[in-house]
Parts: sequence; structure tokens; C-alpha cells
Amino acid sequence: MPAGHSTGRPRRTVATRAGRRAAERRRRLRRTLLLGSAAVLVAVSATAYAMAPGDEVATVADRRAQGSPGDQAGPAERPAPSASATSSKTPRAATGKHSPSPSPSASASASAPPPASAPAPGGFAASSLAGLPQGKGPVRRWRLEVEEGSGVAPDTAARAVEAILGDPRGWIHDPAYGFQLAGAGQPVDFTVKIATPTTTDLLCEVVTPELKGETNCRAGHTVVVNLKRWQEGSPQFGGTVEEYRALIVNHEVGHELGHEHETCPGPGKPAPAMMQQIKGLLGCTANAWPFDGNGTYLSGPRVP
Repeated sequence: MPAGHSTGRPRRTVATRAGRRAAERRRRLRRTLLLGSAAVLVAVSATAYAMAPGDEVATVADRRAQGSPGDQAGPAERPAPSASATSSKTPRAATGKHSPSPSPSASASASAPPPASAPAPGGFAASSLAGLPQGKGPVRRWRLEVEEGSGVAPDTAARAVEAILGDPRGWIHDPAYGFQLAGAGQPVDFTVKIATPTTTDLLCEVVTPELKGETNCRAGHTVVVNLKRWQEGSPQFGGTVEEYRALIVNHEVGHELGHEHETCPGPGKPAPAMMQQIKGLLGCTANAWPFDGNGTYLSGPRVP
């Protein structure tokens, strides 16, 4: 255009419009950037929200698997306590652990007494009496003891046994034997114990079912008299209770003297005192004494 020629448009107006268009473009650019940033933030937040629960569960599970003692689930994740978990918090008598608020049942079990142990031989009370020597042979001193609570008076029972050992039909008929009831605290050669059936089984080590609670024995240098047999006799014997007491003493003291078991010598004959008459008489008649009134030893075949 030739110098000095005018188009008719003011140069100021053109510049103003160009400025407005540039400002509009800048505003559009800012809106675009803001919208894009917001979209990115929304996407990131959504992604974080979607990933966080799974990541947290995996992290807690990993920590539990590794056995980390300080890691626990939050209140919303913590499972309800199981029965085993609850019971582990109650006191246990076996370990002696204490809980500040034990349940009544737990307290009862913790204070309950231990199970009763197997029965053991009871206490025995000894006779306070002393006797004179009996028989012509070397004296064997003996003492009588009665299990406490049996109801048998020791002194009364001691006199009864002394009378049996001193009977002329007893072992003192043999001049090789003699006896004497020892006083309190004196040394003895053997002891006669009257014991309850349970204690008798323990002292005699009874294992045969049909003999449990029923039999007598000699254990070492102890003659064990079953209280039941002392009070009731034996249905197989067929004599009086007093006679059966004599059989018990003569039979078991016979073992103390070295005599072995014998059996019935024949039908209708007296059963030997060394026969186990509690098991049956096998055709013999009941007898409590080693010798008869004439001084004959009432023997029978030895039991192999």
C-alpha cells in the first residue's frame, strides 16, 4: 500500500480485537487444562479406591501369615471371638493361670479337688496286752494289729488269737513250736493283722477275680486275716464263726511255720487245717485244727 494511504479502519480497533482473541484462547486453554487435571484426579482416586481394599486385606493376611504379633485387623475386620479363643482366656487349674474375671464354671473346676487315688492300706492299731509263753518249743513272739475303723477291739481280738494258738489241738501240740503274745513295743517274729477286704487284697496282692475280697493270706511275716471272714465265717466251712477263725489262724500260722497246702484225704474224713477249705471241702468234713483230740495230725496229700 502506498505510504500515507488509509483503509478506513482505525489501527487501535484492530489491536483491541486481536488482544481479546488471544485472551479467549488463553481462557480456553486453562479450562482444558483444568478439566484434564480433574479427570486425571478422578481416575487416580477411583483407581486408588478400587485398589486399596484388596491391598489392605492382602497386607493384613501377609502379616498374619508371617506371625507378626502387633498386626491386627481394624474394628470392622476383626472377627468375632471363637469358642477356643474365649476359653483360652479363662483360668486353667492345670497351669495355674489367673484371669481377673473368671467364669463360675471355671472357678469351680479350678477349685475342685484332685481325683481320689487308688486305695492304700489303712492305719492299724496294735494290742497293748502281753501274754505268757505257750507250748514247749522255742517261743515265736507275735503281735496283733487291727485296721482302724473296722470295729474290732485290738485287745479282744488278741486274746481270741492267743486262745487259738494255745489250744492243745493247735500247733503247740508239736513240741517244736511255741508262741507268746508280745507287749507294746517289744520285738516280734510275726504279726497278725485283721484288715478290711480291700486292704487284705492289697496286702495279699490278690489278682484272682473270685478271691478278691474273700480270702486271707500270709505276706512275708504277716498273717493277714480278712475282716469279712473273721466276722462271717465261710459258707463252705459249715461250722461256727469261732471255729472258722481258728481255721484262719491255724492255716496262715501254719504257713509261717513252713507247712504247705494239703488236700482232702478222702470222703468223710476231716479236712486238714492246711487245706484251702474256702474253695470247697471235696467230700471232707470241716475242720479247723491241725491235730484231733487224741493228738493225731490231721494230714492230707500235699498239693503240688
